[in-house]
Amino acid sequence: MTTSVNTLLEIPALADAEELTCDVLVIGGGTAGTMAALTAAEHGADVLLLEKAHVRHSGALAMGMDGVNNAVVPGRAEPDDYVAEITRANDGIVDQSTVRQTATRGFAMVRRLESYGVKFEKDEHGEYAVRQVHRSGSYVLPMPEGKDVKKVLYRQLRRREMRERIRIENRVMPVRVLTVGGKAVGAAGFNTRTGRFATVRAGAVILATGACGRLGLPASGYLYGTYENPTNAGDGYAMAYHAGAELTGIECFQINPLIKDYNGPACAYVANPFGGYQVNRHGERFVDSDYWSGQMMAEFAAEVASDRGPVYLKLSHLPEESVAALESILHSTERPTRGTFHSGRGHDYRTHDVEMHISEIGLCGGHSASGVRVDDHARTTVPRLYAAGDLACVPHNYMIGAFVFGDLAGADAARYTAYEGELPSGQLREAHELIYRPLRNPDGPPQPQVEYKLRRFVNDYVAPPKSGARLSLALEAFERMRADIAAMGARTAHELMRCAEVTFIRDCAEMAARASLARTESRWGLYHDRIDHPRRDDASWFHHLDLYKSPSGAMEFTARPVAPYAVPVDGFRPVGGPSRHLGEVHPEQVATAGTREAAPVAMGTEHTPAGTALPHGATTGAPATPRLLQLLSLAEEEPELAAVATYLTDSDPVVRRTAVTVLTETVPPGTGPALAAALVDTDAGVREAAAGSLRELVETLPPEEALRGGLAHALSADDPVVRAAALDVLRALRLGDADLFKGALSDSSIAVRIEAVRALVSVDATEEVARAAGDPSREVRVTIARALGTGAGRLDDTAPRASGPARAVLAELVADPDALVRAAAYEALATTGCPAPLDAGAVAALNDTAWQVRAGSAKALSAADPGTAVPALVRTLADPNADVRKAAVLALTRHRATEDARAALATATTDSDADVRAYAARAL
Repeated sequence: MTTSVNTLLEIPALADAEELTCDVLVIGGGTAGTMAALTAAEHGADVLLLEKAHVRHSGALAMGMDGVNNAVVPGRAEPDDYVAEITRANDGIVDQSTVRQTATRGFAMVRRLESYGVKFEKDEHGEYAVRQVHRSGSYVLPMPEGKDVKKVLYRQLRRREMRERIRIENRVMPVRVLTVGGKAVGAAGFNTRTGRFATVRAGAVILATGACGRLGLPASGYLYGTYENPTNAGDGYAMAYHAGAELTGIECFQINPLIKDYNGPACAYVANPFGGYQVNRHGERFVDSDYWSGQMMAEFAAEVASDRGPVYLKLSHLPEESVAALESILHSTERPTRGTFHSGRGHDYRTHDVEMHISEIGLCGGHSASGVRVDDHARTTVPRLYAAGDLACVPHNYMIGAFVFGDLAGADAARYTAYEGELPSGQLREAHELIYRPLRNPDGPPQPQVEYKLRRFVNDYVAPPKSGARLSLALEAFERMRADIAAMGARTAHELMRCAEVTFIRDCAEMAARASLARTESRWGLYHDRIDHPRRDDASWFHHLDLYKSPSGAMEFTARPVAPYAVPVDGFRPVGGPSRHLGEVHPEQVATAGTREAAPVAMGTEHTPAGTALPHGATTGAPATPRLLQLLSLAEEEPELAAVATYLTDSDPVVRRTAVTVLTETVPPGTGPALAAALVDTDAGVREAAAGSLRELVETLPPEEALRGGLAHALSADDPVVRAAALDVLRALRLGDADLFKGALSDSSIAVRIEAVRALVSVDATEEVARAAGDPSREVRVTIARALGTGAGRLDDTAPRASGPARAVLAELVADPDALVRAAAYEALATTGCPAPLDAGAVAALNDTAWQVRAGSAKALSAADPGTAVPALVRTLADPNADVRKAAVLALTRHRATEDARAALATATTDSDADVRAYAARAL
């Protein structure tokens, strides 16, 4: 008998969240996060360190480190030389102020780590044994006991004085940074073992979640067989983006050499000091690049693809002492499984050189240049939000840079104390939905299948060499993947963690594709190789490419000029200056291959003539006529009205429709009357196009008499689309009056009658509007109520708010037999005023069987006398419908000058509905 361990987890209530509080929240317990926590605690802050695994063995540093790649040790290297080296390696696109922090603070960090117990190789005289790996600069400092680095750091975290300041919560995975007023105030996440929802209230938030290592799919096909730590799925990239922070350099991918068929680096950094080096199959060294860079990877990729490939890490020529030393490092500190891998193939460094290949793509600041934009104190563009380590865009920052920026973030963030306000309820709901959605569909597609599909699209369309067409196909695929991700199923908290990671990977994939599409040049060698834009373009693109989430939710871009250098570098002369707003980046047309000579169309539709590019929205018939081709040619010349007018009377309706489209795009003087004349065209398609164009252009058309005449004439047209459009435009341009509009109240079309009501309200024709209160259409009656409730629809501005004809109309509508009409009428009273006897009716309507009416009447009481309104609203706080309770809270807010209203609002702060609680708390 077996027992299932896959019991379906229950979705916890949003209100049952475990709430934690701290001064400084550190997300991620790896290299940068650990240092950030230690430094913040040393500066007196109360620190909370969240780690989705366990801090003892989490992060890229967990298996140890064989050496430091960027140690600027006094006497062996100069900070300015290092800054210049990184600038050249990054094709000049750097913020030198951040790179300089690593250069100037790196040695102090080495000494600090030594004081913790980390060992760095030294010579017989006690001097640091710095090695030169590249042709310029000596920055590599071996760590013979590097496997113990994380153990040493964890020991520091558990020191008594640190335990008093640092609270560690393992197995807690944040999914969103919370913001209020544009500032970071905490995070929302869940326990990856129990599934419990968790919220954090903090004074500052430090993101240290590492690279997006699980972006591309390894050649092996294994989801977790990545070059980078596979637990780093882009969590911080996505959290920063959704919090409103700018990310930069996302088009600059991380791509590395690695051992063929093994998810580990070939470790030339380790082998080079012992005499190992990269060669092609002929034993020839081929790398010309002086530094680990995209250019070096381009040379590597070209060699692999040529007849000189494969490429090897040559070790077979080394003496026994060197091979033994390398085995000791590479088979323990770097990857304990590495020796097993080689042994399984019957390979030995003494007899076989190591075949190398190219890794999948990823995003990483520490090994490339893609990450969250930070300044020289690790501050992001969102106040009180910091980023450090591989997540932050400090190019080629490596381990020492991660420690340095973790230290900088911790010191700066320690200035803040815990946020004391309400956490944003909407953001909490979104985080809750993101986490627990898979539990509602436990038998949906499993996460491994969805993730494999997503990352295969990354390989197919985003990995270099890049092209606009492939990147555009990628965006289509990633948009479709939203549905696949929403359908994913899960049963356990661990599966929820993996599902959340897939959402982060999708976000990062879209960022990578859009950023790559935006930068129309090639730069950084293999990292951003656009085969359709093969050259570097410093004139247009000597800029950082920043991306961010706009208020509308769209991904937008800004080209930010590189700031003037502190360290001059030959070949690059940044001058700074203002940024260039690019907005959204739209994909190219990839639905068809080339120009279609005969477009396939559905029955009864028309199509574009072969090889003809039409103005947006134009329609044509087939075959193309000479007149149509002439018109299309004319459209490119910004024609005057006289040049287009002859086409508006052409015998071919296709030509006339296209002429309407040309006018809409070019808008020469006289366009309005010309389009109005087209409203009475004999062809329905022409009339519909003209109506749509007039509505589209209504804000730009001059309210001239000729236009009024044409629109007034159209009111008698047989086509209801035309009549409705004419009323709409006459109202918007203030070209009509009650006499012109009132006849349409008896129109046979509901759409026309609705436009007539809106038009009459706009000219204060209350008596005419009252006539329509008995209209047989509910839609018309709802429109009347809503129109009267708008500020523009108040028909008696000089009288008391609820007096006059408007009140009489609403009084009739609150007794309407239709619930939605009654609800709209009561809601309108909240704007126009709700005196007696309407207030008594609103109180009675709080018992209506329709919740919409109860909500509307509660809103009406916001404009009633407090003596009548407040007691009724207090009772309504017990309504079973949350929207009704929310309306009551908002109404009580208008009466909060009274003691009873304030007391009721205080009670509502414990309501089960988050919106009700939030609005009540805000009112107080």
